[in-house]
Amino acid sequence: MDDDISIIESNTRKEKIKNFLFENKKKIIIFFVAIILIVVSFFGYGEFIKIQNKKISNLYYSTTITFDKDNKEKTTTNLIKIINKKNSTYSPLSLYFILDNQLINDRNQINNLFEILINKTSLDKEIRNLIIYKKGLYNADQISENELLNILNPIIKNKSVWNSHALYLLAEYFYSKNQKQKSKEFFNQIINLKNSNPDIVVEAQKRLNRDLSD
Repeated sequence: MDDDISIIESNTRKEKIKNFLFENKKKIIIFFVAIILIVVSFFGYGEFIKIQNKKISNLYYSTTITFDKDNKEKTTTNLIKIINKKNSTYSPLSLYFILDNQLINDRNQINNLFEILINKTSLDKEIRNLIIYKKGLYNADQISENELLNILNPIIKNKSVWNSHALYLLAEYFYSKNQKQKSKEFFNQIINLKNSNPDIVVEAQKRLNRDLSD
């Protein structure tokens, strides 16, 4: 008797499963097709990114290796193209190359390239802070006190590893403007900062002892 009941229950369960599969056949097919598409898309996108990175890498190295004064315009065009790709590695390197070789004289154009890197490119936090510092350094001799502070504030407020570099730039900026008290305050901040760069601490102390001692 018990065996008969078990057989009936087993057959009933099998029948229910069959009915469920039959009634939901389309939904089940769609579900598995969607899963397959998601997996394929994920790996396909990853492969696409690798290919794009390789293309950008090749363009950067072919451009910089063959650089000379005769192909300055082509070099600049290619490097700007790479910056606009917003690549986390080669876009910053492209701007550094432009700056180091003075390929662009238009300050507004350079600042626009800085903005692409700082605000539109996915970067490691400290790489972004380094670029902010470089923007401050690039503009320091042409802008006002408030403008320089606005550029460097994100570094100073976030206690970046580039904090002491930013403070040193501000200290030297005010020293060049003969605002010695402000300059002294920033040099002292460097010395009192826990994560200051040791070389910058030494230079700050030299400046205080030599030019700003009471």
